[in-house]
Amino acid sequence: MSRFIPECRPTLIGSMPVKDHQEAHRLVMDHTPEIPPWVQLPAFRQEGMVPQFLPGLPGLTHSGERAFVDTESEDFEAELVAFYEAYLACMEAPDTLDESVFALTEETAAGFGTLCSGLESAAADFYAVKGQVTGPITFATGVKDQHDQAIFYHDQLRDAAVKLLALKARWQTRVLAKFGKPVIIFMDEPALAGFGSSEFISITREEVVACLEEIAGAIHAEGGLAGVHVCANTDWSMLLDSSLEIINFDAYAYFDRFILYPGQLRNFLDAGGILAWGIVPTLHAEDIGKESAAALQAKWEGQLAQVASLGIPAAKVRAQTLITPSCGVGSQSRENALKVLEMTRDLSRLIRENDG
Repeated sequence: MSRFIPECRPTLIGSMPVKDHQEAHRLVMDHTPEIPPWVQLPAFRQEGMVPQFLPGLPGLTHSGERAFVDTESEDFEAELVAFYEAYLACMEAPDTLDESVFALTEETAAGFGTLCSGLESAAADFYAVKGQVTGPITFATGVKDQHDQAIFYHDQLRDAAVKLLALKARWQTRVLAKFGKPVIIFMDEPALAGFGSSEFISITREEVVACLEEIAGAIHAEGGLAGVHVCANTDWSMLLDSSLEIINFDAYAYFDRFILYPGQLRNFLDAGGILAWGIVPTLHAEDIGKESAAALQAKWEGQLAQVASLGIPAAKVRAQTLITPSCGVGSQSRENALKVLEMTRDLSRLIRENDG
């Protein structure tokens, strides 16, 4: 794995409850300037987790506010062929990604351009930079066909969706790499919380891993670091055993589940893997209200001790740790969102000062 050593620096998951991208970027630079992400604003419908990455999907059809894939339209086969031709062309000549359907646009991802413009004129240095795509399981189970069936269960459409996300991730990595710092791309996978449940009983571990690995491979092709963000519990072994460099888990609510994989956790960290501890709560307003950076530091130190008890040196874990909120703050009030950002910044600072 990469020798990227975050040493408990903070970063964010991406969404915020504001309506101005410049304001969102200022909030990022005020709180996590060392590893800034681009921000998604769910106040705009086109910046929702699924809609933001839909452009370019063959068969995409809009009917009122509903977006779906129509495999029965007369143009579907031609669109599918054109999609694969575009995909193959970009794989053979990645320089053409800028002019392809795989490049994010100002219309659906204005935050990406805002981040790039901001970094070009940034007075302060930064340590790394972060982008994101909606994870393939969340995306392909969220997008439906004309019969309201998730496209994940249509082999060809699932393949197209994964390739779409893979090249959108690769394009981000290429663009962000121009700043000369490590590039991190997260796959945001809330749907993995349902893996193994009755809702997704027919989705196999092998299918999940294959989808994630294809996107990770596209990120790696441009020298980026591939991470996954899951904001609840899942089968952590399949992620710890993968080629992903970063695993972002909800350490505030689900640490006791995450620690149940000691062997895989040791192997992951020994290979240089990075744990992004989502230790700052975001789900419940009452949790945000009652917590402080100092209280979260004590909670994290207790969790660190449990990991160290597995025979993993605490210093190693500290070096290979990012500090994050447990999820994005796009659904929270502005007041609560600001407190989450402040606690993330201050917690990272307290941990690093204590280590020093």
